[in-house]
Amino acid sequence: MDGFVLPDKLLSTLSNAAGTARSHDFIHVYSHYDADGLTAAAIVCKALMRAGKEFQVTTFHTLTDPQMQIIEENRDACVLMTDLGASYIDRLEKLGGDVIVLDHHTLGVTNTEKVIYANPHLYGIDGMTSGCGATMAFLFAITLDDRNWDLAPVAMAGIAGDRQHLNGVSGLNIYLLEGAKKRELIEEMPGSLIPFGDLATELYVSTEPYIAGITGDADAVTAFLKEARTAPGKSFTDLAPEEKVRLSSMIAVKLAQQGVTRDKLEETARTRYYLPTWNTDAESLSGWINSSGRSDEQGIGILAGMGDRNALQRAKEIDAESRKNFLAGIKSAMEGKLHQMENIQWFDSSSSGFTGMICGVIMSFIGDPDKPTIGINCSEEDANISSRGTFPLLDKGVDLADAMKRGCASVGGEGGGHRIAAGGSIKSAKRDEFLANVDKIVGEQKVSHAM
Repeated sequence: MDGFVLPDKLLSTLSNAAGTARSHDFIHVYSHYDADGLTAAAIVCKALMRAGKEFQVTTFHTLTDPQMQIIEENRDACVLMTDLGASYIDRLEKLGGDVIVLDHHTLGVTNTEKVIYANPHLYGIDGMTSGCGATMAFLFAITLDDRNWDLAPVAMAGIAGDRQHLNGVSGLNIYLLEGAKKRELIEEMPGSLIPFGDLATELYVSTEPYIAGITGDADAVTAFLKEARTAPGKSFTDLAPEEKVRLSSMIAVKLAQQGVTRDKLEETARTRYYLPTWNTDAESLSGWINSSGRSDEQGIGILAGMGDRNALQRAKEIDAESRKNFLAGIKSAMEGKLHQMENIQWFDSSSSGFTGMICGVIMSFIGDPDKPTIGINCSEEDANISSRGTFPLLDKGVDLADAMKRGCASVGGEGGGHRIAAGGSIKSAKRDEFLANVDKIVGEQKVSHAM
């Protein structure tokens, strides 16, 4: 490939992983429940099925001590982890069977004797932007058998799910994209602020961009399309060039009026990746699979990613319902107010769920762009936390992986993730103490960076 050459060390690890997988009749796959994790699992399972292997899939919302205990008690002869594992390499080393880890999260232990461990960070590649769980699963799949290149569209959906396509693909993702384009499996489409699909439907449920006064208001959508001289029944692909320019310009004006930054406008009008064999784009496929995972229908999401038509149709139905509930969740969170602290802003999503997704919308289109956004979903005992930042915030020194790890640990919880998006869990009673600590940590990060 012209754009990116896979590191020799990675190729060696992938070859070792493929050889180990071939030596087992049954493999237990463990993965994350989001779009990246489910597409990664789908890719691995499809590859194993083609190789004549039996497998079982278990998905987790997070990987902490209770989940590790489940893995340890299962005593599998071969464990294959996708989009999980980086934080528990030391314990995975102690398992009795063979272990393959295909992850991209921030490194914990880097030196392994037993675990076959592939992670972009091990090769000087940023796992936050340049190689996700689905990417690593795909590289494993094509190492196992070159005919698995046809799974590249599913990996592209995983890349979109982890938002590694926002500023153009890089690193390991370039290798995937270039190879897929050469094989006519992925096509690049010019970017636009206009949602893909039926305009009336997509504008109503649009959260990227979230258009204040239009998203979630059917009458406002109809009036907006009428003002744009565009028939409500049209889809993005039906629009003439001049219609696209006019509608896109009107959306841009609306977003600018609600305070969306120029950087975010450019990011939202990003290049799209059309998947001819799926008759949709990567972000749509990612959304369908992600909604299945978020609705505790992870099996549907994995089967959809494996190409099961009935599962794909069910995933679309789940997504339609999920997006309606998501809009209600945004409304509920905002009714509870977006609370401003010195260095962070936060909201309570206990009554709605969708914490991470709402966090992203608020960070991008509603809240203060100069502060990372924290979402907290509290149950009677435990609280799950999501945080989102922006690339400009990263340029100012903000590191949410560090902030979540230290902030959660300061109150007896666990956290981590990526610099731009991270999460964790704490006791609900520790919420205010946690927020105060994270506010201080983010402030210190900015000061340290400015020195």
